[in-house]
Amino acid sequence: MPYKVDFIEFMVRSGVLTFGDFVTKSGRKTPYFINTGNYRTGAQAAKLGEYYAACVQENIAGKIDALFGPAYKGIPLAVACAIALSNNYGRNVNYCFNRKEVKDHGEGGTMVGYRLRSGDRVVITEDVITAGTAMRECLPLLKAAADVEIAGLVVSVDRMERGKSELSAIQEIEAEYGIPTYPIVTVREIIDTLHNRSVDGRIVLDDEMRKKMEDYLDEYGTR
Repeated sequence: MPYKVDFIEFMVRSGVLTFGDFVTKSGRKTPYFINTGNYRTGAQAAKLGEYYAACVQENIAGKIDALFGPAYKGIPLAVACAIALSNNYGRNVNYCFNRKEVKDHGEGGTMVGYRLRSGDRVVITEDVITAGTAMRECLPLLKAAADVEIAGLVVSVDRMERGKSELSAIQEIEAEYGIPTYPIVTVREIIDTLHNRSVDGRIVLDDEMRKKMEDYLDEYGTR
């Protein structure tokens, strides 16, 4: 889909997708890094919401009662996606998110926004799934709030790396919880799109960087 190419270039222009020498939280040395914390303007948030909404529209049919954004990076994703679904596709979807700390005054609790009800179909919006830790933390919160159906998980990028087993983190989540995951793009699509492609007059993924990416996936990736 055309929005995938646009999204990849958008990440590069926003300084979210960068190439070089990095170390992930798990200790792996990686030639590329995705830092969604570098989105910082209203225009970027609006575009980001449109990409998430396009992915939802393409992959998740039927009624969606709520978007859930896990604290903290998932929160603006849920809000921006809900706005774009309303503006671009006429789908008026509720949104909610969790607090990291339980509020013991006012309305209390850990959830903010739409109050989930049993039977609701919920879509989770996240940035990048590497180990699946955030998902394993938020699923009990959702189930504690109500007996909801998780209709899908939407993420920016599937890094296609092994998690705790030979499966990727996304594959592990689907196998463990039966939740389908829909990435806007995969790392393979990033490689194929950006290899020797000029973005604003510069090549960000040349032959040398492509080899580093392929070597990294040979060592840590899933096929």
